[in-house]
Order: sequence, then C-alpha cells, then structure tokens
Amino acid sequence: MALTLYVDTDRWRAHQQSVIQQFPGIVPVCKGNGYGFGHERLAEEAHRFGSDILAVGTTYEAARTKDFFGGDLLVLTPFRKDEEPVPLPDRAIRSVSSVEGVGLMRGARVVIEVMSSMKRHGVAEEELPQLHAAIDEIRLEGFAIHLPLDRTDGSSAVEEVIGWMDRLRAARLPLDTMFVSHLKPDEFAVLQQQFPQTNFRARIGTHLWLGDADATEYRGAILDVTPVVKGDRFGYRQQKAAGDGWLVVVAGGTSHGVGLESPKALHGMTSRAKGVARAGLATVNRNLAPFLWGGKQRWFAEPPHMQVSILFVPSEAPEPKVGEELTAILRHTTTTVDRTVDA
Repeated sequence: MALTLYVDTDRWRAHQQSVIQQFPGIVPVCKGNGYGFGHERLAEEAHRFGSDILAVGTTYEAARTKDFFGGDLLVLTPFRKDEEPVPLPDRAIRSVSSVEGVGLMRGARVVIEVMSSMKRHGVAEEELPQLHAAIDEIRLEGFAIHLPLDRTDGSSAVEEVIGWMDRLRAARLPLDTMFVSHLKPDEFAVLQQQFPQTNFRARIGTHLWLGDADATEYRGAILDVTPVVKGDRFGYRQQKAAGDGWLVVVAGGTSHGVGLESPKALHGMTSRAKGVARAGLATVNRNLAPFLWGGKQRWFAEPPHMQVSILFVPSEAPEPKVGEELTAILRHTTTTVDRTVDA
C-alpha cells in the first residue's frame, strides 16, 4: 500500500518532445527532488532524448547524478570560495556569479552568470571589464542570465537579454553561448534570429517535466477504514468526530511531503480572501487534505502522521474500502513517492 505517482508515459514524453522542438539545444534541469520523478529517472529521460548536458542544482546533486548521466553536468548554484569541496568529473561545469569566483576557478569549465532583474546573484555591468584577465585562466563555456517568471512592470524579457548581449559585446567578451531561463518560445526564437552567431541554450525544468499536468497523477492507497459517530474520540490528541462517517487512513504523510507547502505569492483580493479563510479554518483545526474522495477534497481528521494521513469522510459520501486509492493534489517539487508506475 503506497503513495504512487502514475505517469502516462506516452503523453509525458510527447510533451517533452514539443518543448524540445520549441527550444533547440535545450538544457534539461534536474534539481531538488527531481521534480517528483527523482534524479535517476530524469537523467534517463534526458539521455533517451539525446541531450548532451543536464543541469543540476548543487555539487551534491551532480555527485549523485554523474553515475546516471554520461554527458556534461551544469551545476546551477554558483561557486563560493568557502564551499565544501565535492569531487566531480571534468564533464562538470560550474556556474560562477562574481569576478572573484572566476579568478578562483583556474582551469575549470565555467558558465558566468550575469545579474538580471531577479537581483539574486550575478556579475554586474561595471564588473565586466575585470573579467578579461580572469577568463584567460578558465575554460569559458558561456554566459547565463536567469530571468524572473513574472514581469509586473510590463518590461520585456527579450529586451533584458538584448541589453546584456550589448553590454557583453561592448566589453569585448565572447558571445559564443548564452544560457537563458524563463523565456517563451517566441522570445527564444527572436533572440536566435537577432544574434545568429550566438548559441542560445534554454535551461528548462518545470515546463519540460511538468508542463502537461494531465500526464501525471498522485494516488494514495487506503490502508484502514473505521466507522465513527459524532462525538467519538480518536487520534493522537483524542479529538471528537465532527459527525457520522469514517476515519480513512491513507498512504502519504509528512515524509512524503503531504501537508507541506511553500508560501504563496498572493495577487488580488480574491486570492487574499481565500488565504484569510484558510488561515481562519486552521485555527479551529479545520485543514483541507490534498486527497479527493467522491469527487470532493476531504478534510484532515488530524494533522498528517509521518507516513499516513487520517481523513474524515462524512456518511453521505460513498463508503471507502481498504485497497482503493484516493487521487491526491500534490506539488511535484515537494513530494516524495513510494513508487512510480508507468501507465
């Protein structure tokens, strides 16, 4: 009995191909928990569709993934001089976001990140002249720019990249390869047309692996069903049942990522009102679970346990049976499953 990720493999791979065709030279990204699929599975997929490179988040991920993927490994987290050394093969490429960092990477394969409107990390425009001497000591694989997802000020992603191309050209720095993130297909095509001598490579993770939501589905198996009547006490904290129905024990708990979520960026009054409502319900121990039964999202009977969750299903709903599965609405990047099944 498990929390399972079901994959419509043909549909999933068809979506991959559609993205690959829109972004020639794509750099597939496999970081964190492997977008819910795991590093080994995504490395296999990248090898299957012929990618020469795979981007990972950290040096630790690169060390784990090197045995699954035989091409180049691009480490996205920038090098820091006081980081713990991790043995990596020569096919590993390090991202660097400072002039100092470039100077410390003598002989290494390096991608230099420039500071975008994300303002997360990167070499600033005024530092570009200092890169000339520094890049002579490294094997420069190209420059990179990481763009924001939303542009609420109405600015253009293409214009931001063009601006950096012009700055790099003015600083007489090589423009052979530019790694980009978060561009639309038409924006990517515009850049390719405008700079035919530059090899643009789009680093893509979420859209590549998770862009077709209907290609995957999480389901948790029902392990136990216990009838209760209103007022019955149950669980670790001996709370009272809110009504007649069933306590349903389903595979999937905190160790799987159930009940965990990252903070949301709320926009507009409707989303803020929903957030206030959810917070209010939580103060009286009313928390919606990610599991659906009888076409409705059900409530946690109590906070999820480490490997299972207990749900309250009211008597007017269809009676749950041990061995049946509940569909679960879970975030891929925070979920760890017991097994993956290709359908």
